[in-house]
Amino acid sequence: MNFIKSRLSLMMFLQYAVWGVWLPVLATYLQSPVAGGGLGFTSGQVGLIIGVAGSIGAVSAPFIAGQFADRYFATEKFLAVLLVAGGMVKFTLSYQQSFTAWLVLATLYSVLYMPTLSLTNSMAFAHLQNSESEFPRIRVWGTIGWIAASWLFPMIWLQSNLEFQLLPPFFVGTEVPDATARLADTLKVSGLLAFVYAGFCFALPHTPPKKDSVEKLAFKKAFSLLSHRSFAVIVAASLPIAVIHQIYFMQTGPFFENQLGMLVTYIAPAMTVGQFAEIGFLAILGVLLLRLGFKWTITLGALAYFMRYAIWGLISLGEASGPSVDAAGQFVWTTPLMIGVFSQILHGLCYACFFASAFMYVDRIADDDIRNSAQTVFGIIILGLGPMIAGPFLGILGSVFGEAGVVTNFAGMWFTLATIALFTAALVAFAFKDETKDETKTEA
Repeated sequence: MNFIKSRLSLMMFLQYAVWGVWLPVLATYLQSPVAGGGLGFTSGQVGLIIGVAGSIGAVSAPFIAGQFADRYFATEKFLAVLLVAGGMVKFTLSYQQSFTAWLVLATLYSVLYMPTLSLTNSMAFAHLQNSESEFPRIRVWGTIGWIAASWLFPMIWLQSNLEFQLLPPFFVGTEVPDATARLADTLKVSGLLAFVYAGFCFALPHTPPKKDSVEKLAFKKAFSLLSHRSFAVIVAASLPIAVIHQIYFMQTGPFFENQLGMLVTYIAPAMTVGQFAEIGFLAILGVLLLRLGFKWTITLGALAYFMRYAIWGLISLGEASGPSVDAAGQFVWTTPLMIGVFSQILHGLCYACFFASAFMYVDRIADDDIRNSAQTVFGIIILGLGPMIAGPFLGILGSVFGEAGVVTNFAGMWFTLATIALFTAALVAFAFKDETKDETKTEA
């Protein structure tokens, strides 16, 4: 059993390293001016590429991952095929400069990659005896993989003359002149990691399909979960949270750079403060669920979103600062920058308490023969409809709180997202009721 857990942990490490090497910096690369090495896209275009394109893959996931893995093919083999194809698309994407090419290829990549997120979750649940206590320990390796990818790339490729310091990003040096342009290389690295990951899939525990199920369309049976009040409430709450969660990845990089003065090189490492916190909260998630139950743990996650965006709104009320460097070009901290970076500790609470808990709850109320499809149906919300709405919503925010379609009034944007999070927390607190049969703690 320990050998199985080790393989599942490495699976999670690679799964999120493939994602984490490019997602934190993609918006910065796409939105930066062409003269500075970026592609010069507007906030709305960035929203379409990261949000809408990504959502198409999530919406198609039940018909691709859920149906094929639940009914026809072993999960690990199907996962390998998706990774190889996705890696090829990522390599191609790194050479594109037009918005149309980016939108088309980003959409294709999402169709191939997004289903793998649900497949890895369902594979882990299928081989764990006690998912509530064991899954967080497995999933945390995904966070570690994200951190490793986010740190190693900028340290190796975006700066020189590295020196150690006590504060994040810990290893700092002189940023290379073409650092923004080099962000495109994260796509190539992601492609290489995907190929390595695909090879490792054949060492994963065998997870055969459930061919003997009476219901041949797994996703059809999975959609019937909406008859559960608790599942319907989680879906309703996850939609707005998924929207504001996606905008975090779309605008944190530009916020750190343009409002707080952070160098491009340090954006990805700085954003991993949230992932470090995620490790800690995932480690204690089992305890939180035992003491608080699913209802209040998920509510706490929604409140964490409110707190983070409210803090960012407050520090955005000041004047935007220039690059945070000294006379020698070395990175230095300012008080707003330090508050902005370290308030991401709340990101760990956001993900662990809201999304990880919700995934676990979905697994508990789903029948064994639709585990993959149940995860992917839920994935439609957080990776499909949420990002699909986030794209045009960010375009609206860019018009209301920006100039030429690019967000400049970060305070207005963050306070808007904080308000959405607060209403969502209230929805879960007042409407959710746990319906699992073996729940050990009675919900209030």
